Order: sequence, then C-alpha cells, then structure tokens
Amino acid sequence: MKLSLSRPAVLTALIALAGALVLAPALPSRAADDNSVDAIKKRGTIKIGVKYDAPPFGSLNPQTNQVSGFDVDIARAIAKKVLGSADKVELVQVKSDNRIPLVQNGDIDAFVATATITPARMKTIDFSNVYYRAGQSLLVKKGSPVKSYKDLDGKGVCSVQGSTPEQTIRRLVPKANVVTFETYPECLTALRGGRVDAVTTDNVILGGYEAQDPNNLDLVGGLFTFEPYGIGIRKGNASLAKAINDTLADLKKSGEYAKLHQQWLKKAVPGDYDKWYGMPAATAAEQFANQKPG
Repeated sequence: MKLSLSRPAVLTALIALAGALVLAPALPSRAADDNSVDAIKKRGTIKIGVKYDAPPFGSLNPQTNQVSGFDVDIARAIAKKVLGSADKVELVQVKSDNRIPLVQNGDIDAFVATATITPARMKTIDFSNVYYRAGQSLLVKKGSPVKSYKDLDGKGVCSVQGSTPEQTIRRLVPKANVVTFETYPECLTALRGGRVDAVTTDNVILGGYEAQDPNNLDLVGGLFTFEPYGIGIRKGNASLAKAINDTLADLKKSGEYAKLHQQWLKKAVPGDYDKWYGMPAATAAEQFANQKPG
C-alpha cells in the first residue's frame, strides 16, 4: 500500500525534526549547569568529595562515624560562602582514582582531596587556585636503611593508585618495585608487614601516619617535589570556580586559613606562603611540570 502525506503534514514533520536536531546539542549544556552555583542554591546543598583515609586532611572517626580534617573544613567554608551555612555540605568519600571521574560526571560538585594540580589533570577538569603546597616524601620503619628515594633501587615502595606520587616514583626510580593500593592504610599495612620498604606520597599525609605511631615509623627523604594542591571542579563550571577562589581569598584575608593550618597541621603557615597560596591553577601546573625533583 502506498502511503501519501499531504503537504502540510510533511511540513509539520520537517519542522518537528528540525526542532529535535536543534534541541539535541543543548542537552549536554543543561547537564553541565547542574553543578553551577545557581543549581546548587536551588538544591540547597553542595556535594564535595573529601578523603576518609588521609589525616590530617580528612579521616573518618570510627567511633562517631564523622569525617574531619583540614580539607573537610575548607569544604565547609565553601558551603558557607555559597549557601550561607557550613552545615549545608554533603561530604562524599573519594579516593585518588575516582575523585576526577566523580566530578566529571557531576556526581559531586567539587572535591577537596589532596589533589595536585597537573597539566594532564587540567585537560579533564578545572582547578581552583592553589590552597596548599605539599611535597613528596617517604615513610619507612624505624632503623630502615632507606633515607632517600635514591635508596629505593630494587626495593618495594607503595603508593596509591591514580596519584601523582605513584607516577613520580616510577619516573625517578625505574628499578623500584612499585606496589599500589586504593588507600593509604593498605600501604601502611604492607609496610608494617614487611611487604614493602617504604610508602610514598605527600609529606603531610605521611606525617599524619608517623604522628600516630612515632615509635615505629619515620618520615624521611625531605620534600623532593613541588605538589600544589587545588580544588577540583567540573570543566567549564566558571561560577563555582569563582565562588571557591573567593572563599580561598576570604580565608586568607580573615586569618581563618592560618588558624586551620595551625589546628590541623600543628604548625604556622610556612615562610613561602605568599608565593604559592592563591597561585592560579595554570601557573601551578606549569611549575609542577617544569620542576626537577631532587
């Protein structure tokens, strides 16, 4: 049977098809707006990823089931800036290997999770200005002959999957036996059990573990990298990036950042604080890429 359509019907179908083609590209843009400041305000809460296993930046208290730390308080400050209350934050557990996908997918609005700003990462997400400067170090057992990354040839060293320290130690010591896990406590267990000779990541994270067991663990190796921490944001989310950078500026101006630094890191802000705090992400990434570890 031959189906014939009237001219008006054909025109109507063509208009509907054209409309669908025009609307289709707009859908991703609307999805990308889900994490904007306006969308967050309509929602009434902001979802921020933090680590549960990286004291003093973020750790879970098993007795209270509450997470606390330096990064957690930065996250609360962002919530206060955007929504008027530090309590309007939903803290979501993230790890080194899933924090970027979670923010890319819009599952979280941002993460404050000991993340180093690197050129590779900036291709996939945006970062805030620098809010902390760390450096890679080593954690070993008391009495270990390992005093530097240069002592790791042929030895076992543990880091976390998807982290810049893992990539750096593989580059610096190609003959090391690099073991990776999803979390730092797993690396710590491997060190205590003699399965590896050292754990490597940023000095402040390792220092937190050393402080918990100073009789058996030593932080060694100095700071052999420049690790500028930034807050991860979905690509193109300019409104949230501005709100977060404004938060960081306010924290410095009010003196609150210095108080948080003393509270969680047990020391005053370093002497070179003004050189890196608030450094634009692009500048930090370039300095990270061009550094010569030593």
